[in-house]
Amino acid sequence: MQTISVSLGARSYPIHIGAGLLGDARLYAPFAKGKRVAVVTNPVVAPLHLENLQRALEEAGAQSVPVLIEDGEQAKSWASLDRVIEALLAARLGRDALLVALGGGVVGDLAGFAAAVYQRGIPFIQVPTTLLAQVDSSVGGKTAINHPRGKNMVGAFHQPLAVIADVATLDTLPDRELRAGIAEVIKHGFILDLPFVAWLEANIEKLLARDRAALEYAVQRSCELKAQVVAADEREGGRRAILNFGHTFGHAIEAGAGYGEWLHGEAVGTGMLMAAELSARAGTLRRDDAERVKALIARAGLPLRGPKLAIERYLELMQVDKKTEAGKVRFILLDGLGRATLRGDLDERLVRESIAAVQ
Repeated sequence: MQTISVSLGARSYPIHIGAGLLGDARLYAPFAKGKRVAVVTNPVVAPLHLENLQRALEEAGAQSVPVLIEDGEQAKSWASLDRVIEALLAARLGRDALLVALGGGVVGDLAGFAAAVYQRGIPFIQVPTTLLAQVDSSVGGKTAINHPRGKNMVGAFHQPLAVIADVATLDTLPDRELRAGIAEVIKHGFILDLPFVAWLEANIEKLLARDRAALEYAVQRSCELKAQVVAADEREGGRRAILNFGHTFGHAIEAGAGYGEWLHGEAVGTGMLMAAELSARAGTLRRDDAERVKALIARAGLPLRGPKLAIERYLELMQVDKKTEAGKVRFILLDGLGRATLRGDLDERLVRESIAAVQ
């Protein structure tokens, strides 16, 4: 097991990475002993992992109740949030309760938001079971639900007590979900770590083949990189915005195509192509490096073309992006591979041309 610390003073927490961790009672005991615990999950994950988790919680000295939400991006809604809150109230859980998010990014985002607002905030633990959640959404304390006008528009920063990333759960992950998670792994290399890009170029087929050692390293390195950024800028007042590389375009793809039509990682992958194209047209990224971005995304089996949305629709959806400032959409550009920058001074013509190039 590898353990990485997210250093946030009194809100610091560990990320445990390894195989077989989900059922290890020792990892839950410091937080769960003597507690009543609500485990938020969905009908896909529950048959695979819920019993194992509940057994571990019982061994850790906790009593647990499951709370099931629907599967898919559509679960990040007011209705699902109300369902979780209603379940917590029906179980008579108080402010001394603990919530555990068992599942992918949707479960983690929704459960984390429920923990943030239930009785003004209760603690929670992230137990991510998808690659995307293990390398990205479970780390950093961002919790949210979607709004028809934009993704993650209603949420809160609420850090978990711990993240328990059991890579053995990836054995049952559908191939499409695995590729979507690899998109977020690739993103970390593009914005923060050129040697990691080179490692990915040499090992992408191992990740696709679910090589255990390769997956563990990919999760570990992604978490190390993200933890450094989060520790320096917890609430995205500055540098943390670079973690949204590809997301301004990607969130527009998700909203425009209809939540659930594109997986988040698929949309981010295509969004990174648009962002790399924009970087090249803006002169911050060499054209051969933009092609290197495209080649790695293609080898990961991710979409190379965006959905058939009008460019005006893209621009409309991007106006509600959370990085927008004074009505101006700001974009994360690559300032060379392994480096990223936030820019709000781009000519709209370049943005339109970049979208068109990937349509």
